[in-house]
Amino acid sequence: QVQLVESGGGLVQPGGSLRLSCAASGSILLIYDMGWYRQAPEKQRELVARISRGGSTVYADSVKGRFTISRDNAKKTMYLQMNSLKPEDTAVYFCNADVMKLVGGRGGYWGQGTQVTVSS
Repeated sequence: QVQLVESGGGLVQPGGSLRLSCAASGSILLIYDMGWYRQAPEKQRELVARISRGGSTVYADSVKGRFTISRDNAKKTMYLQMNSLKPEDTAVYFCNADVMKLVGGRGGYWGQGTQVTVSS
């Protein structure tokens, strides 16, 4: 069993900041790539940012320069610092991880999501 739990979402005014966290737990041997995705109402889920185990990052064009993804491998935790938030950033944010389990091989896992609402 592998669990991913997001936290840190909420309501923020345009121009504000939030920091999301994603904590992984369970029978984990190693976590490879991790990523943040988001899904707005009536839209498809989209990539926000991804980070490799070594720290290489990829960002969606819409968040470059505003969002920063990071991870702490020892804590099995990933973060997303979101600055200069815009109303169009409103969505449910999901954590994703590529995990090698202690037993049962490798697989992709999703968290349950955390709501981010940017509104005045």
